[in-house]
Amino acid sequence: MEPSIRRPKTQDAPAIARICRTGWKQTVEGLISESHQHETVSFWYNEKKVMQDIARGHYSYVAELDGAVVGVIGGGRTSVRSGEIYVFYVDANHRYMGIGGMLLHRLTEDHRNKGLVEQWVSVQEGNVHGQPFYETRGFEYIEQKSRRTGTGEVQTSLRFRRSI
Repeated sequence: MEPSIRRPKTQDAPAIARICRTGWKQTVEGLISESHQHETVSFWYNEKKVMQDIARGHYSYVAELDGAVVGVIGGGRTSVRSGEIYVFYVDANHRYMGIGGMLLHRLTEDHRNKGLVEQWVSVQEGNVHGQPFYETRGFEYIEQKSRRTGTGEVQTSLRFRRSI
């Protein structure tokens, strides 16, 4: 069966929270301490916050397959001409099935319809899933950004951009 791409509903919050928690932890595994991982997922990906963020429009689309949410993407406008992908995860059991490409395509259509001409995304340095995914879709590395976390660690993101 083909996945459907649709706007998220508040009842999707438990699945979105689970997918984002698991996906984010996989991207930083071995790079960030367990305490920072726990701090981050407890804040950003608890069901109540996800439900609020769905209502605010922070999650743009979900992929549903056989009645279950298996992927999520969120993004928006950052300037007159630019859009950003803020959150993007596909359940590990459903990767490499084209679901990520479908979600990205739908968000990109939205960005184009709003008159945006470029998309940006930050990828955790060492993310073996994210970086190749974006590069094969025309994103080019622009810069590296580092920030100190609440636990005092340095977290490094790679910034990518593509014309749309």
